[in-house]
Amino acid sequence: MSAPQKKTPGRSLLVTSAAALSSLALTAPVALAAPSPTPSASPSATPPANMSTVGGDRLGQAGTQVNLASGVPVLPKDVTARSWIVTDAESGDVLAAHNAHWRLPPASTMKMLFADTVLPKFAKTEKHKVVPSDLAGMGAGSSLVGIKEGETYTVHDLWLGVFLRSGNDAVRVLSAMNKGVAKTVTEMNEHAEELQALDTHVVSPDGYDAPGQVSSAYDLTLFARSGLQKKDFREYCSTVTAKFPGETKKDKKGKTVRKSFEIQNTNRLLSGDYDISQYQGIAGVKNGNTTNAGATFTGVAERDGRVLLVTVMNPSGEGHNEVYKETAKLFDWGFKAAGKVQPVGELVPPKGSEQPGSSGEAGQAGGGSGDSAGSRTSAKPVASATADGDSRGVETALAITGGLLVLLAGAAFLVNRRWPLPDLVRRRSSRP
Repeated sequence: MSAPQKKTPGRSLLVTSAAALSSLALTAPVALAAPSPTPSASPSATPPANMSTVGGDRLGQAGTQVNLASGVPVLPKDVTARSWIVTDAESGDVLAAHNAHWRLPPASTMKMLFADTVLPKFAKTEKHKVVPSDLAGMGAGSSLVGIKEGETYTVHDLWLGVFLRSGNDAVRVLSAMNKGVAKTVTEMNEHAEELQALDTHVVSPDGYDAPGQVSSAYDLTLFARSGLQKKDFREYCSTVTAKFPGETKKDKKGKTVRKSFEIQNTNRLLSGDYDISQYQGIAGVKNGNTTNAGATFTGVAERDGRVLLVTVMNPSGEGHNEVYKETAKLFDWGFKAAGKVQPVGELVPPKGSEQPGSSGEAGQAGGGSGDSAGSRTSAKPVASATADGDSRGVETALAITGGLLVLLAGAAFLVNRRWPLPDLVRRRSSRP
């Protein structure tokens, strides 16, 4: 974890009066990126003077951007993250942000872009036998799910390893299946550009610290929003526990057996911990932690039909699970402020967005058809939280607090290229 950061005057709120709000008109977002990162540069202690204005001019300004007016709750004062953003996942409105376009090391939140890029390429039932070269190049101290050379795994197993255990070994195997790390990194950078995530430069597909590898709270939110259009992405990122294949061994009787072991999602707002409860309405998405990046997290949650995305990067607070606690505070604020606060910007659509009203399929692993637009208001809730490790896909069942897959009606998310508005998980407040 990085050393604690001292607060600077840049953290002061930029307050807009109620009178000014009445005449406020957000200009159309301009796809203007900040200068490309220097490969050898390490993150500075303060945000740069010139940041991208993708999504709106105010998002390129340093410090906290929020329109406080009568009836709008005050932001929590004890948020220490270098960068954060609160957005409406459906409309794309940015409700508030702090250094939204500051290019910082992303850690394993980069795996959201990896999944959004690679997940549609392979059927979840496809099998792969791991060879030594598949696992080459992993950084020292990488997070691992426990993949063994010589063993065979399904694509479904590998994605569980990516999302639940943030397994760099699973990322490396999937990259090998995708004809190598170099090709995968190229495709990730191309996809980031397509999503207009212009703060992002990928060097390592798993998010491990690498010179020049950066993203931003704004871009990570774009990755989450795009990924959540895919049914399999939604299922994996909302899974709390799953079974993962172990190593093939001989038992006491000399019989060859391969047992499974349980893995748990390291997203503590989803799984809970001794000092933090599962956040009501949480549905994913991805966490990360490295030496250079500190703790990073992008989460999605639903409450009373409102779906919010919150990204937090590198809190300076030294408390245990600080990134999740600060995320929870921003979620709480966002749900109270939504519908009252005027946005300070917006999440831009991908370059190839279809026009509003166009229909298409929600991408799944292997390119299978997903939720049709017509199913959004008719699907029944499904409990979700655990998954087994075989080829049947993610099985939904009651786990820590249970949950519901809820299909959101309407076409407010106008930037879907081929996918309808996603169904998202919401958690029941009572235990089963």
